[in-house]
Amino acid sequence: MPIPTEPIGSIPRPPELLTAMHAHATGQTNSDQLHAAEDAALRDTISRFEETGSPVITDGEQTKPSFATYPLSGLTNLASDGAIILFADGHTRQLPKLSEGPFRYAVQAVSYLKRAKQYANRPVKQAVISASALSLLYPQNGIANYSQSAFLKDLVNEAERDIRQCLDADAPCVQIDFTEGRLALKLDPSGGLLKSFIQLNNSVLERFSPSERQTIGVHTCPGGDHDSTHSADVDYAGPLPALFDLKVGRFYVQLASESDRQRVLKLIAGVLKRDQMVFVGVTDPIKPMVEKPEEVRDRILEAARIIPVQSLGTTDDCGFSPFADDTSTSRDTAFAKITSRVEGTRMASQVLGV
Repeated sequence: MPIPTEPIGSIPRPPELLTAMHAHATGQTNSDQLHAAEDAALRDTISRFEETGSPVITDGEQTKPSFATYPLSGLTNLASDGAIILFADGHTRQLPKLSEGPFRYAVQAVSYLKRAKQYANRPVKQAVISASALSLLYPQNGIANYSQSAFLKDLVNEAERDIRQCLDADAPCVQIDFTEGRLALKLDPSGGLLKSFIQLNNSVLERFSPSERQTIGVHTCPGGDHDSTHSADVDYAGPLPALFDLKVGRFYVQLASESDRQRVLKLIAGVLKRDQMVFVGVTDPIKPMVEKPEEVRDRILEAARIIPVQSLGTTDDCGFSPFADDTSTSRDTAFAKITSRVEGTRMASQVLGV
């Protein structure tokens, strides 16, 4: 069986879709016009994804406002002044904050999955946001008549439902986006915040059977937005042991952009459990240069010298446009990198005889 390869999620949205999204948000077009633009982008994205030869695809997150905030679309109990995430180039992203309870998802990830499957001829994986990321919505000064413990109980219920609905809709795997894992050590070097994130996410994962958890994975990276990161300066040696304590069967780990990949691979090998797979990043969405298949092949062979090949898969370091307005990477570049990943993985599989 060849080495498995999967994408992370997002593909840059076409200009026509971005224009339609802006027009709808400002009241210049109606929902039917937006829906038509979304469907056109979705059909094109899935078609181009399948042309790459990728055995598993995504919907490119074409209709998500962002990988992190999709459950919040349409909620009215939010304020705008939530947690701020600072990126290395100085730009920021700001989360909303919850203004009153109870907390419920307004949009479930399964809606994206079902829409994509109408056009797909290959298995469609689905990405969901982690409970730990959404836990940042609760304000530090609390909410009257809605305690933090009540909020977390509601959050765990919603996060479980988000994953379970995707599994029930035959997603081959569900990927939990956990980009705040590395960031947690930057915000709190003591490790307390990261520990609380792991515990919260495990409280969701413990609701699934061992066989179900083998089809659930976690993606970690130092963030990727407008060709910048929020926590690449945090040593992987800090978060990796805690990361592999998450009760899932798959880990998607940013690696291509690391300066010392062998060191990180050795760290992974030291914490990887027998029933876990690690999908190592072999393409870097932030760099405009498209990796050659031979370069991808060599990165995989490097990994296979350290990670047991039966536990090894390949992926991209991150999504190519986690936020809808990020146009720093072109669609052509994204699909070219994916094509190189798929071909390089095939070449490595041949060399390794798998």
